[in-house]
Amino acid sequence: MLPVVDFGELTSARGRLALRRATHELGFFYLTDHGVPRALIDEVLGVAHRFFALPVEEKMSIEMLGSPHFRGYTRLGGELTEGRTDWREQIDIGPERAAIPGAVGFWNLQGPNRWPRALPELRATIIRWDAELSRLGLELLREWAVSLGASADVFDPAFATDPATLIKVVRYPGRRVGEGAERESDQGVGAHKDSGVLTLLLVEPGSSGLQVEGRAGDWIDAPPLPGAFIVNIGELLEVATAGYLRATRHRVLSLPGSPERISVPYFFNPALDAVVPVLTLPAELAGRARGVSADPGNPIFDTYGANAWKSRVRAHPDVAARWGYTS
Repeated sequence: MLPVVDFGELTSARGRLALRRATHELGFFYLTDHGVPRALIDEVLGVAHRFFALPVEEKMSIEMLGSPHFRGYTRLGGELTEGRTDWREQIDIGPERAAIPGAVGFWNLQGPNRWPRALPELRATIIRWDAELSRLGLELLREWAVSLGASADVFDPAFATDPATLIKVVRYPGRRVGEGAERESDQGVGAHKDSGVLTLLLVEPGSSGLQVEGRAGDWIDAPPLPGAFIVNIGELLEVATAGYLRATRHRVLSLPGSPERISVPYFFNPALDAVVPVLTLPAELAGRARGVSADPGNPIFDTYGANAWKSRVRAHPDVAARWGYTS
């Protein structure tokens, strides 16, 4: 089981130690006592189910292929991880901003969303969700900073102007026993690391399939914990701590007999051009820093936009090709 961190205790030395230890050792934990209203959580899950129940033509009317900003709906099998097909459908939603004329590279990630006309309440719900989780993400990041011997506001400038948060509303379809002829694998979403700072994941009760890679290369099941978010660090916190905190690979399996489930990851990311500060850790922590992962197949950049761009272009090669993008 993942470690459990009580948000209400994070202002204490004990709570900060629990936060630091969980993310140094595993990079994932359950966050309880977070203050996000239960009614809003239920509203998000409800509107997600209503979106995926829309007719196919309604969902395809906001297909991501029509967005140069990687926003909108992705059909089942329309996304790749490590070159293999993920078996899920989803809608990607970011900050609602105007596109940048003549944008180059990662600046193309800024632009408007694509909202389904048949479900106007989705937009209002997501706006409230974004405000609530942005608040929680920043408060959590400040406690992280203090636990690492830095000032609480050390990360604030990166989020002060135009943070590039990302919300995915995801559906993993149920799978009958014996089903699989049309499937390449059991991959709901393949093993990967998140490219930003931290992720707050809402998982529907009764879900299964999420797994976190352990230090020994084993896979640890991470079922939902009632009332808790599943939180993990992204690659930029690995950069900020010279590897003392390590972004962890995780995946979702879609096995025969698994039920339909909704997952809503909230990626708390800074501005596209923000360069994450590298912290000067206390000596006892610096001595245990493992360095930033050196993987030629997955370079980690200290500018958020560059890190996000590599992931988006790889995951959606059809969108990249449609708009003439290269990695």
